[in-house]
Parts: sequence; structure tokens; C-alpha cells
Amino acid sequence: MIAIIDYDAGNLTSVARAVSHIGFKCLVTNNIREIADAERVIFPGVGAAGSAMESLKRLGLDVAITDAFNAGKPMLGICLGTQIIMGYSEEDRGTPCLGVISGKTRAFLTNMKSPDGSSLKIPHIGWNSVNVRTSHPVLSGIRETDEFYFVHSFYPAPADSAHVFGETDYGINFASVVGFRNIIATQFHPEKSGRPGLSLLKNFCEWKPC
Repeated sequence: MIAIIDYDAGNLTSVARAVSHIGFKCLVTNNIREIADAERVIFPGVGAAGSAMESLKRLGLDVAITDAFNAGKPMLGICLGTQIIMGYSEEDRGTPCLGVISGKTRAFLTNMKSPDGSSLKIPHIGWNSVNVRTSHPVLSGIRETDEFYFVHSFYPAPADSAHVFGETDYGINFASVVGFRNIIATQFHPEKSGRPGLSLLKNFCEWKPC
């Protein structure tokens, strides 16, 4: 069973529907025991880091997530779930986060330009490619032409570049896939990214970290 963590940050139904569509059983839950008993964990979310961390702490899910990581359980972060596994977020005037991966979540600058000199809109909304810089079983089969769906104003910036598995260009080259040991996390939404996203989710559901 795959536990999809519910911490009042939305976007859970589409994740559960995508996981079920590719043939895996899942459960949307905020129950600590169910998370501990699950074979693997998905940590999605949309919204702000400050309110997300408040909900996690109120529900005891900050400890449940850390315990799942320390137990070696395969874990997937998505969007906000990716941002708050870092140690700190610049959002909400600064928010201490889970610290599963050392580093911080940074805000896009408001004056970024595209290659033709036109202004780029923040938040970054739409389809973009991912440059896989380090091979990983969950990223197996991703092609240069594949595009994934993004909605975000912040992005993860690990302290160690070895934790960056994929990058995307939007005014700057930012980390769009990060990972460490038994966790991998995407700034984009695989559940909303068509065939490439479903392929990534399937890879995760079959991934057995060393």
C-alpha cells in the first residue's frame, strides 16, 4: 500500500487517481500508524510553506515523515512537498522546514528574462522540460522532448549539488528533481503531466532503493 500524506495542502485526489490508474493501491491519510505501515509514501501538496509546516506539526506528520525516511521507506515529494523537505524556505518571510535534504527553498526573482529579452511571469505556470543530470531509477525513460507541468514561485536548492538529479530552465537553471537516499522529489506535478508523468510515477511505485 502507498500512503499519500494528507496535511490539508490539497492536490491529493489527482495524485491518488493517477496512482490507481497505473495499477497500484494507495490510501490518502493523515494517520501516523497507516503511514508507518505503508510500503512507500507520497508527499504532495500545493500552497504556502508556513501553513503547511503548521499543519504537519499539528498533526504530528513532521515526525511521521522523518521516521519514514529514516526507516528507508521509498518516498516521493511533489511540488510543495518537495520544497518543505528542505531545511528552510524563503516563503512566508522565512520558514524552518523538515530538513530531510540539506539546503533551502528559494524564491524566483521578479525581474527574470527569457532568452528573447521578454519578462517571465511569476509564478512559473505551464509545461517545461527536465534535463536529467544524474541517472536515477525513478527518472528512467525520460526523454529530452518530454515536458512536465509546473505551478510554482519557489524552487528547491540543495546545499550539495549531488542531490540535484534534474534541472529546468526558466530564467535560471533551477533544480526540478532532487533526491537523497530513499527520497526523490519533483518540483513539477507528475500526476498532471500525461504519459511522462505517469511513467515517472510507475517507476517510483516499483523503485527499491539500495
